[in-house]
Amino acid sequence: MPSWPKVFDVSPKVADALTAGHAVVALETAVISHGLPRPTGIDTALDLEDVVRERSAVPATMAVIDGRIKVGLLPGEFERLTAAGAMKIASRDLPVAIASSATGGLTVSGTVALSDFLGIKIVCTGGIGGVHLGAEHTWDVSADLLALSRYPVAVVCAGAKAICDIGRTLEYLDTVGVTVVTYRTDRFPGFYTEDSGIQSPRRIAAPEDAAHIMMVKRTIGQRTGLLIAAPVPSDAALPPLYAQDAVAQATAQARATGVHGEDLTPYLLAALNEITGGASLMANVALLRANAVLAAEVAAALTHVAQ
Repeated sequence: MPSWPKVFDVSPKVADALTAGHAVVALETAVISHGLPRPTGIDTALDLEDVVRERSAVPATMAVIDGRIKVGLLPGEFERLTAAGAMKIASRDLPVAIASSATGGLTVSGTVALSDFLGIKIVCTGGIGGVHLGAEHTWDVSADLLALSRYPVAVVCAGAKAICDIGRTLEYLDTVGVTVVTYRTDRFPGFYTEDSGIQSPRRIAAPEDAAHIMMVKRTIGQRTGLLIAAPVPSDAALPPLYAQDAVAQATAQARATGVHGEDLTPYLLAALNEITGGASLMANVALLRANAVLAAEVAAALTHVAQ
């Protein structure tokens, strides 16, 4: 069994799976601490673990609890992430969170960085952060994009969060050499909507395709990530114009109240839930579950390709 640094608590099931070369899926936890409302966030996180297990992969839900990096949470530790004062921990925040014995949920950038360190190749999330709307004035560009450019990990998502500029996000990913594919669609998904209106860079038809791309990237020495974008299930998707209008309303509210920085995303998600009468929350939960299915299937396919 690998010897982890002292700041890590890796569950025996995750450690055994990594040692044996079995399928492992990392699950980010900012969705619990700063994304979905309580108790929906906790219930969804536990459900995602079950979804991954049902497809013969091992879930590795990651968070920082009392300054320790937990890989594979215990049931009571999920509750800790919803307590007042829980941090939202990106990759840059990991040293501070550990040194200060903090507790918090990991963003995509934090999860990707730790996954690469641990040897986990697949990360599942809802939507990545991207180039935010109005970034030409605010310079608000998510650290998730930089993490994808630095670590050879595959991230399964429903595209970038709805508050992002999809076109500029894809341009950024292109510039920094991140491979981007969409799953069974020629259009890049729009998080709450199946189609952002933008053509996909590349399309794949099966989880095995993603696994082969990962292996080729490793073979030719590419150290950038693979972004796998899958559309929200059609029965939970929001109509494009309706979603666009709701995002505009939520963004205007945030601007009027002066919300910015790491508080912006949770504020907008809550505002969207209110504006849409809960439809955005239902879409978010549905796409998270669908992404967990695909991530587990890609992880399983990768173990076969690697043999």
